[in-house]
Amino acid sequence: MTNKSKNINRRRFLEATTALAGIGAIGAGAFLSSCKNSKGSDALGLPPILKAAPGGKKLRAGLVGAGNRGTGAAINFISAGPDLEIVALADVFQDKIDACRKRFADYKRPIPEENCFVGFDAYKKLMALEEVDVVLLATPPQFRPEHFKEAVKQQKHAFLEKPMAVDPVGIRSVIATAKKAQAIGMNVVTGTQRRHQEDYIETYKQVANGAIGKITSAKAYWNQNHVWFRTREEGWDDMTYMVRNWNNFCWLCGDHILDTHVHNIDVVNWFVGRTPESAVGYGGRARRLTGDQYDFFSIDFDYGNGVSSHSMSRQIDNCANGTGEMVVGTEGYTNCQNTIWNLDGSVKWKFEYPAGEDGQPMNKVKIPPYVQEHMHLVHAIRTGEYVNEAEQTANSTLTAIMGRTAAYTGQKVTWDEIFKSDMDLGPKEIEFGPVDMEFPLPVPGTPHKA
Repeated sequence: MTNKSKNINRRRFLEATTALAGIGAIGAGAFLSSCKNSKGSDALGLPPILKAAPGGKKLRAGLVGAGNRGTGAAINFISAGPDLEIVALADVFQDKIDACRKRFADYKRPIPEENCFVGFDAYKKLMALEEVDVVLLATPPQFRPEHFKEAVKQQKHAFLEKPMAVDPVGIRSVIATAKKAQAIGMNVVTGTQRRHQEDYIETYKQVANGAIGKITSAKAYWNQNHVWFRTREEGWDDMTYMVRNWNNFCWLCGDHILDTHVHNIDVVNWFVGRTPESAVGYGGRARRLTGDQYDFFSIDFDYGNGVSSHSMSRQIDNCANGTGEMVVGTEGYTNCQNTIWNLDGSVKWKFEYPAGEDGQPMNKVKIPPYVQEHMHLVHAIRTGEYVNEAEQTANSTLTAIMGRTAAYTGQKVTWDEIFKSDMDLGPKEIEFGPVDMEFPLPVPGTPHKA
């Protein structure tokens, strides 16, 4: 393997983004439009809100990606209902496997050592196990499309953490695999928690049934302090360093507009009922210590017919922070989570949270959405009420990719262009060792002439 074959070339990526081209209309998936008549959860295609997943055949899951988020997802899975087990692990690092096994041993749920696999091909060994019914995919998103493809090939039901991919090539792969999963009846749930959160769901019902009138605009924001990063340790080769520091490299995580802000972008797509037609935006880098990402994004998504959404995300310490969404209509507006206001600011509707032990509202739902996701997956498998969320989440991920590309290039980017793009951020081969890392920071526009 030569360094050239493992080159992760940011210049190639930037060239691809400025040469986006595509013709013809691309379907954006099955999204719901506004409803004239009052419709309930079934008619609106909403997931059930469950106290627990129903009983049934024992389901054994394998976890691919045994880091903190993956371990959390595995714990959420076994918390979802009766007769649920984690029976296999796969990760590229042995220490991640060891830490996850210890966590489950502490829960008196040991995971057999012979079912634990290490390396970039570990996922294939795990998915080849006949005893595995479900796979939980929680690696860095660069690997999601290939892992999802293998899961469906091996006829496993799947939970996919968001985002679905980091580039359009990966998104098209996920959508193709989602269609294959549907053809063979493999259920797929994704990590878009707000779509499984009772207060968001009840607010969506109100909006879908006309509570704010016709939607005219929206905004979405995820502004926070810096997130984790890893400094390089002695003995780490280039690939080891990047994969251990994956949250700071665009080819592995897609930048934070995908990694975190995709949640808010997904909510706006959900409430508006479609994906945007184009994006214009900007961003920059001022504070990061490692990797090649921006510190902030500010994007205008144009949904057509005069509807737009301002979308902003930032990861810088000691700034005004906040996370959420707002959708405005001709007859009111909503924070999408629990409250609808009239245009004069008076409250029109408010979600009623359950009371706590003190008799006061808890200001949170009883079952965390992280667990509801897995309840929904188990419910679908055991009842035959099929679910497949992969394409809708792929479309929201592509929305974020469109916004990222607009910011990196300074150009207006259309949905058709980004969907058809040949942008592929990953190297042709991924293995440990030296890598020709070339990461010029994206700078939009052209310099001033003297």
